[in-house]
Amino acid sequence: MTGTTARGLDVDRIRADFPALDSGVAFFDAPGGTQAPRAVAEAMAGALTGPLSNRGRRTPGEVRADDIVAAARSAMADLLAVPPDEVVFGRSATQLTYDLARMLAAGWGAGDEVLVSRLDHDANVRPWVQAAERAGATVRWIDVDPDTAELTADHVRAVLSDRTRLVAVTGASNLVGTRPPLAEIAAMVHGVGAHLHVDAVHLAAHVLVDRDALGADTLVCSPYKFLGPHLGVLTGRRALLESLHPDKLLPSTDAVPERFEFGTLPYEMLAGVTAAVDYLAGLAGADEVSGADGPGGAVGSDGSDGWGGTHGLSGSDGLDGGDGSGGGRRERLVASFEALERHEEALRGRLESGIATLPGVTVHSRAALRTPTLLLTFDGRDAADAYAFLADRGVAAPAGSFYAIEPSRRLGLGDAGGLRVGLAPYTSADDVERLLSGLQEFLG
Repeated sequence: MTGTTARGLDVDRIRADFPALDSGVAFFDAPGGTQAPRAVAEAMAGALTGPLSNRGRRTPGEVRADDIVAAARSAMADLLAVPPDEVVFGRSATQLTYDLARMLAAGWGAGDEVLVSRLDHDANVRPWVQAAERAGATVRWIDVDPDTAELTADHVRAVLSDRTRLVAVTGASNLVGTRPPLAEIAAMVHGVGAHLHVDAVHLAAHVLVDRDALGADTLVCSPYKFLGPHLGVLTGRRALLESLHPDKLLPSTDAVPERFEFGTLPYEMLAGVTAAVDYLAGLAGADEVSGADGPGGAVGSDGSDGWGGTHGLSGSDGLDGGDGSGGGRRERLVASFEALERHEEALRGRLESGIATLPGVTVHSRAALRTPTLLLTFDGRDAADAYAFLADRGVAAPAGSFYAIEPSRRLGLGDAGGLRVGLAPYTSADDVERLLSGLQEFLG
């Protein structure tokens, strides 16, 4: 049974929008990348099958390319509560972080300190460590409680000083879900005049981000973690972006944000980004925001939603700004993420209560504030064996440390990590029961 969870998240309707679910697999691998709704695939295909050229304002192909880019910036601006001209696209969050680290490190030197954490994915550790080492700056480590996986303001305070130039910290751990108190940390960081960089790759899939409310000076995320295509997004305050000068080709524009985007942008990917944000904005349905039409928003008048149809706010070209289906897009995103959090919390509660009845299972996701992402280990059993056992039964819950080497080691799990279970908008109660049954059978 799937059905509707509290106040407006119609899981059955959502699941019907995801062709990958026809495979029969119960997907718990969303922290590594979600499945995509049909509307995203249609938008990407639509971008490639219409007139398309290098950006400009004269030929149809030029105008369309320009409009696709503008629509994607607008969509991400609504998702992150930032101006569109503070949105930068790149191949991945990792690449964007490396680029940013190189630029910021140009102003570092001996005596400066850079803080990274034991909670982070390596993509928010190694770029800063390597940049600091090249600049002659000192790297200091923000610790994590090895029992609860909490990263608190006190952990930051213990290493913060007037020599700190940058603090890099996750918005939510991709390994165990821990959500540090970012606003409190930001106040401390800014109090010593330092820069706060937030890796929101995992956070943005579960919580509606407001960059300025979090206190981030720069922030990265990845649309493929929230139903979109594989690329990365960086946002930074405009004054900061204006002060940074990447290596670039001589004829390339020096305008912000384009100066940070090398080569021709992947227009089809950007169309998919717009469609993904529009889809998220429609998750809550008409009951939550007056006039909204549910997942995908304004469905075509003929009701079609096949590969050639018009399902989704973005239609099939990724150009719709998403504001025409009742309320502004940010307003609808607020309602959708509230409904999504209720849905995921209900499923997480069932998961945790079910796991608690299983013998020899340790749950390492224990922070008071966290995403619905659980890391499990098994007494006398290898998590990789559990992964294989479940996969053979159509349940996708992978094992490993997922590039989060520092927290895995700090929690005493070495590089092996554990079995990671993550939820998504399309996760159903039936999926949860299949996972619990599979684990019970595995433990025998």
